[in-house]
Amino acid sequence: MHTLREHIEKVVPLTDEEFAFVQQHFISKKYKKHQFVIQEGDKVIYNYYVVSGLLKLVHTDASAKQHIMAFAMEDWWESDLLAYYTQTPATMSLECIEDTEVLSLSLQNFRTLCAALPKIEHFFLEKSIYGYIASQRRILELMTSTAQERYEQLLKQRPALLQRVPKTQLAAYLGVSRETLSRLV
Repeated sequence: MHTLREHIEKVVPLTDEEFAFVQQHFISKKYKKHQFVIQEGDKVIYNYYVVSGLLKLVHTDASAKQHIMAFAMEDWWESDLLAYYTQTPATMSLECIEDTEVLSLSLQNFRTLCAALPKIEHFFLEKSIYGYIASQRRILELMTSTAQERYEQLLKQRPALLQRVPKTQLAAYLGVSRETLSRLV
């Protein structure tokens, strides 16, 4: 919980009493490498804050091709947000690339926290805004950048991923084949 407090306090300060209230609304969970946190078609009960480990958010299309939407490592939030907020079946899977520990926040607990603590509502608003900006950048990069430019951008923004993620998964994230990625490296 100490990492969660540090994470929140990068945006808003909390008293000990406020944080004690916040932490009551989270559940700690541990998953093994290759274990699914969410599978397509499941009900999505939680949004996840990554304490340790690495996850990938994947959509599998009608031809069984996997599209990696995001990687989430320490100090990141991840879930199938459409399914989480609308309480509809997941259209994406969340799978562990490494053994992973997360703090899970249900939608009901999210709403309770936001209603009770405007600071937390502000925190989640800030996280949502920056997440949306990152999504727009990623879409724009996929639409306008070459494979080489996308690889260089990933190398610049998230160099740790290159050491932790298999090349086949990096290629799927960048929207290129494994062979193309090998030529870029």
